Amino acid sequence: MTGFILSKAVRAFAVLFSTALFVFVVLRFSGDPAERMLGEFATPEAQAAFRTLWGLDKSIPEQFLIYLQHAIQGDFGKSFADGRDVFDIITQSIPKTLTVSVSAFIIAILLGIPAGIVAAIRRDSAIDRLVMATAVLGHSIPMFLVGLIFIFIFAVWLRVLPSSGSSTWRHAILPIATFALYNAASISRFARATLIEVLEQPYIAAARGDGIPPSEIILRHALPNAAIPLVTMLGILATSLLGGTVLVETVFAWTGIGAQFVRAVGQGDLNVVQAMILVFTVFVVMINLTVEILYAFLNPKIRSQQ
Repeated sequence: MTGFILSKAVRAFAVLFSTALFVFVVLRFSGDPAERMLGEFATPEAQAAFRTLWGLDKSIPEQFLIYLQHAIQGDFGKSFADGRDVFDIITQSIPKTLTVSVSAFIIAILLGIPAGIVAAIRRDSAIDRLVMATAVLGHSIPMFLVGLIFIFIFAVWLRVLPSSGSSTWRHAILPIATFALYNAASISRFARATLIEVLEQPYIAAARGDGIPPSEIILRHALPNAAIPLVTMLGILATSLLGGTVLVETVFAWTGIGAQFVRAVGQGDLNVVQAMILVFTVFVVMINLTVEILYAFLNPKIRSQQ
């Protein structure tokens, strides 16, 4: 098992290094930061001084090596826009983003998986049709529109929750609810489809023929075999959490890493942009690594094939 985890960790490191190199080079060819930050009316002398100040006058390989040396030590440079340390910007933004994304993901799992299981067990019943109709509706409406509907109902009409901001726990309710309900719809549909497929397998029919109680068939035979594809789906969904927060944070003016990323892209703040993309990559790689380790625990054949 140790060798399995080590091989996956080496691949994860290779992905991180490749992403860091690719993003660094692409951002350097995406435009002149001096022109974007100083404006089109800046003098050539001012632009040259800006490039010298931020080390942009060096060759790209030299810039990348310097960046890599500092990044390994946790130094991602300073923001072009306001001179703040990029690491401080990230560490101040991540807790707020995780508050929304992790809370919403947990709530989505707690709502989606039981709803999908109930719908699968009560297939073609009124409960099944209600769950699936709700799930299809919840997944069909764009997330930003769900957020705007919530703002209208709870902030404008009922006036029980704030419409935007991130200063108190009450500001987090609508972003979390928006994100959770949207993801719960996907989880419930997939959980239902996966469990129905398992329940139609011959060994389930054999278990029923042996007189095994339905509850035991579900808990001991069906759910464990439905776990691997469900873990796959949850892993894919988890990797989209930070991307989804960009939209949610924009709608609700929630000052997390998503909102900071949008602002940095608009300003052409390279140090902030490349550091945040690296954070996104680390998040995705860690989720994928966790999913692969869970695979190995759920199905020993997977790790024996490595």
